Amino acid sequence: MTRALPGPTDHVVVVGAGLAGLSAALHLLGAGRRVTVVEREDLPGGRAGRLDLAGYRIDTGPTVLTMPELADEAFAAVGDSLYERVDLVPLHPAYRACFADGSSLDVHTGADAMAAEVERFAGPAEAAGYRRLRDWLERLYRVQMRRFIDVNFDSPLGLLGADLARLAALGGFGRLDARIGRFLGDERLRRVFSFQALYAGVPPARALAAYAVIAYMDTVAGVYFPRGGVHALPRAMAAAAAGAGAELRFGQRVTRLERSGERIRAVVTDTGRIPCDAVVLTPDLPVAYRLLGRRPRRPLGLRHSPSAVVLHAGTDRTWPHLAHHTVSFGSAWQTTFDELTRTGRLMSDPSLLITRPTATDPGLAPPGRHLHYVLAPCPNTDIGPHAAAWSDLGPRYRDTLLRELERRGLDGVEAAIEEECLITPADWHAQGHAAGTPFSAAHTFAQTGPFRPRNLVRGTENAVLAGCGTTPGVGVPTVLLSGKLAAARVTGVPGRGTPRPRPSVTAARPATAGATDPTAPAAPATEGRTG
Repeated sequence: MTRALPGPTDHVVVVGAGLAGLSAALHLLGAGRRVTVVEREDLPGGRAGRLDLAGYRIDTGPTVLTMPELADEAFAAVGDSLYERVDLVPLHPAYRACFADGSSLDVHTGADAMAAEVERFAGPAEAAGYRRLRDWLERLYRVQMRRFIDVNFDSPLGLLGADLARLAALGGFGRLDARIGRFLGDERLRRVFSFQALYAGVPPARALAAYAVIAYMDTVAGVYFPRGGVHALPRAMAAAAAGAGAELRFGQRVTRLERSGERIRAVVTDTGRIPCDAVVLTPDLPVAYRLLGRRPRRPLGLRHSPSAVVLHAGTDRTWPHLAHHTVSFGSAWQTTFDELTRTGRLMSDPSLLITRPTATDPGLAPPGRHLHYVLAPCPNTDIGPHAAAWSDLGPRYRDTLLRELERRGLDGVEAAIEEECLITPADWHAQGHAAGTPFSAAHTFAQTGPFRPRNLVRGTENAVLAGCGTTPGVGVPTVLLSGKLAAARVTGVPGRGTPRPRPSVTAARPATAGATDPTAPAAPATEGRTG
């Protein structure tokens, strides 16, 4: 049984209409609670926001969507359906990996297609190793999901049980890089199945092998793209919540929480006061703790994940070798992670994520134009350049990235740019993200599972946290689960929606109409947030 909030919880105020807040709202509505959602921006989404720039419709946050059935659980809680509200296109390939030696590999989620591609790329022995790796990833996911990820921990003792022994037997407490190396000898292939550790803020050589579950989500479960952009997901969730009776208040900033002893009695915004029985707080941890006036006691301070520089570029041309998602690896590997997590330097030989959403949905750009998103991991402001330094550093690093892209085959890229928006750690810092990173606390062992900042806060009876800083962690699937777990803290009943099967679409279909309303108000340029 999940430990639940004491006292009445009839009316819940959810602070923040990002993915976590909207997930919490839907699960709470499904459990019969009255819900008010308060959001400082003029549209839903939080990190998964939208920037409209001269006809380019830009996702300012995550561009990779996996495990859509977890989102559908939230819709199902109110009798709705993700698949009826959002047109999801499965991406084939999920990624294209390009390497410094000029080779490339398409990452397919079908076992036979991927085995054939690995054999073409590195030979039959590596293809056999891939099949063994895939089997291991599937078993790892089955052990972890419902026992270690989709669960509220009240104590580290909650880890104990048969599933912990199964996870240990699978090698989940070894090192990710070494475990992947048991299946694959080709160093390039090992990168494809271990770079996801960076999402968790830990180099593959130091990350727990258990974090290969992220590679499962990317390379086995499948990558999807909603028509209209990833922002179509929070917009659909907000519509479903409103249809189920939630009151959505946009453009209102929460200024304080009105307390009586250990209970929050009202949420006070810049426009008024909202009485409540319970509160779900989804802002980044420093903002949430400041509102609560409480900070948990930890023997060590939190370590934060690396940050990112993101260049959104609307161009008059594109480059045929780019897939929807292209991971462009530099020659360096260990050096790159040392720079990002230890020395605090910008990557000397960067590995980049290049997303071309108009490959799937041309309607995201004006006719004949293309949209490109370049994400370059960089040190957070705790160990790297401080936020103020990025006012000068940002434009120079933008030029460096464009020169590197030119060198990697995007000839004429700078001249092709018609509209652009550059997001740096200074922007994440301005949004209230600790250490200037949208990826929150790193998933070190001491910040994982029951050791991660809890979604209950000592000294406040009726407040719950949700979002990437709390349990279970960073990433769209886990953030959606964090909202579900927060709702379970309010209701005392673990939410179990009825997820429908994923749509069996085999090819991306071009579209000119997005799944979201193009007349909706635009997010400000500083709303460019990922994670």
